[in-house]
Amino acid sequence: MKEFRLSPSILAADFCHLEQDIKDVEAAGAQWLHIDVMDGMFVPSISFGMPVIESIRKCTKIFFDTHLMVNEPIRYIETFAKLGSNGITVHVEACKDVHKTLEKIRECGCRVGLSINPETDVNVLKEYINETDMILIMSVEPGKGGQDYIEESTNRIAEVSRMIKTSGRDIDLEVDGGIHEKNLRTVLDAGANVIVAGSAVFRGDIQANIKKLVKLV
Repeated sequence: MKEFRLSPSILAADFCHLEQDIKDVEAAGAQWLHIDVMDGMFVPSISFGMPVIESIRKCTKIFFDTHLMVNEPIRYIETFAKLGSNGITVHVEACKDVHKTLEKIRECGCRVGLSINPETDVNVLKEYINETDMILIMSVEPGKGGQDYIEESTNRIAEVSRMIKTSGRDIDLEVDGGIHEKNLRTVLDAGANVIVAGSAVFRGDIQANIKKLVKLV
């Protein structure tokens, strides 16, 4: 299996103590920090944007795994890159021109991520697989934290894992949504190596929660 990475989602963090929560994530050994940016249009919710990323970049050097759940994300890629995003993931469903959007992420010096929603056929990814560094499978409906893992996602993860192997490229496979102690092993066995976790990390003792998850790998 490729190197495992845990990417805690700050959507589930305590925003009264965000800096401390991030420091706890780092202290526990998490490699990435998942940052969900929502526009209230591509998804119903509105989360946070440029000012938050600019602020937290000052207090940490952790890899910023920025997930743009916005319509036409190409408009914002350069800005998010300049604010400190290390990787930027966009949705197939949100882009008029996926190729140009992925090219823009590459031009800005970030790792290129591409995501699909639960109802989207995984085969759409084949067209873009040579342009991506990471594929993100949503295992819940995007835009809301705390949802249950959609069981059908396991087969989708396995299918995309086979697709990646066939491509011969070094592509990370990330999964986001409803992942916790009881189903982490299932997701990893299906082929994922990057795991986004929100409530499973930030609900309770952050460092203890992360160490508990890592032990299951």
